[in-house]
Amino acid sequence: MRLFSFIGLFLGSVAFVQNAVASPVDAEAGEPVVLAVAAFPEDNAFGHVVNGERNKIILAIENKSDRNVTLKNIAGSFHHPETNKLVKNTTALNYGIPLLEGASMQLPYMFHSEFKPGDYRLNIWLEHVADGQTFRVTAYDSIVSVVEPEGSWLDLKLWTTYLIVSGLLGGLAFYLYTTFVPQPKKRKTPQVSAPVGTVTATGAGGYQEEWIPEHHLKKSKKSKASGAATSGDETSGVESGTEGRRRKGKK
Repeated sequence: MRLFSFIGLFLGSVAFVQNAVASPVDAEAGEPVVLAVAAFPEDNAFGHVVNGERNKIILAIENKSDRNVTLKNIAGSFHHPETNKLVKNTTALNYGIPLLEGASMQLPYMFHSEFKPGDYRLNIWLEHVADGQTFRVTAYDSIVSVVEPEGSWLDLKLWTTYLIVSGLLGGLAFYLYTTFVPQPKKRKTPQVSAPVGTVTATGAGGYQEEWIPEHHLKKSKKSKASGAATSGDETSGVESGTEGRRRKGKK
């Protein structure tokens, strides 16, 4: 990749020299001599084109003719490195600014890339207008490397995208679950109904035994039986004491 970048710089210099040498011929033909050379910034010395980002290239432009021209636009295109087949044109950037005779300037050109990583031939050109005619000047024609952006765990845009997508998928999953999956029914505890009608008191105790549990009835019967036996013993003791007194009185 570095070799291709150095080759690109060499070809750009050769194009600049060719334009300078051919200037007299162009002047005679009626085309003003406008030189343009494009190069990537210093922070991208190897000419890497990053997918999904704004790639910047700077054009150095000089008007060597004796006429004023108008810089119309800057555009470019990507080609296959071997067959030179067109892959895609870049978006043209319109300027419409005048370039006086003998003047020079630098203009940036931004373009996007969404290609498969690899090597491509990049062609950047400048169009200018003089006397109602449009002329094109090639500023860059070299092999560049298209690469993917470097991933980072601190990329806020990437994390925000992940969170939004996760929230949408979670909401969709919850909606599908509540819509198509049958929900378990809640069990209702049976309520004990109170006896209907009035309760009539029966027997000496004043209650109905059919509403009292059986084990309570057994306990109450046993207590009654023990109470009756105790009272019988006391009665027999009293009677025996009375009979003994009577016998002593008779004597």
